[in-house]
Amino acid sequence: MIRYSIKLIFLICFLWVGYTLAGCSDSEHKQRDEYFVKVGDRTITVSDFNKAFEIAKNAYPQNRIQRPDVAQEVRLRLIQQMIEEMTLLERAEELGITMTDSQVEKALKDIKRDYPDNVFQEILLEYAIPYQSWREGLKTRLLMEKVIAQELGDKIEITHDDISKYYEEHFEADDTPPDVNEVSKDTNNIIIKILRKEKIEKAYTSWIKKLKKKYAVEINKKELEKMTGL
Repeated sequence: MIRYSIKLIFLICFLWVGYTLAGCSDSEHKQRDEYFVKVGDRTITVSDFNKAFEIAKNAYPQNRIQRPDVAQEVRLRLIQQMIEEMTLLERAEELGITMTDSQVEKALKDIKRDYPDNVFQEILLEYAIPYQSWREGLKTRLLMEKVIAQELGDKIEITHDDISKYYEEHFEADDTPPDVNEVSKDTNNIIIKILRKEKIEKAYTSWIKKLKKKYAVEINKKELEKMTGL
């Protein structure tokens, strides 16, 4: 098995997004299969979820994922990820937010720049996942990030006091925090990105909770009990 970084593991972990929704969304399939989760007009079937779970398991050591408590935790986490994804896609559709092919290609180049040639192909072959499905997963992830950036990131303000407080909290007690105005522009930009990310994460929980109510999340309780025992 080839070795890869945490960043690439993360990419594989969200691969189910595009693979499941892009590969299992035809109407005939939906009619044959029992629904598992519905959000607005979007549906995940039982077989969709099972395929997603099989992919998600690859991110865990075999000796751990075989434990019932760990498998249950992964299933529950996957259900929440699916619900949040479908909720964000509903929001993107409502707001008219899309991802162009050129934007996806740019992101692909940025990601692949950090890795040796053919590493993605080797990993996808290892897990028997088509490249196009992986690409659709990336496109979906980028679209979700775009929604979050527009809905939350654009409304967040980073003040001079925020930056000063960050320096005070991250300098040793015997160090003297520098004057923010004397710090390099690059350093300040890095701090601003960190603070913006932290504020988005704090705002995200209440925001996504409101969206879930707006788009009427529905879970098949009978199937949920079969899968998780809850």
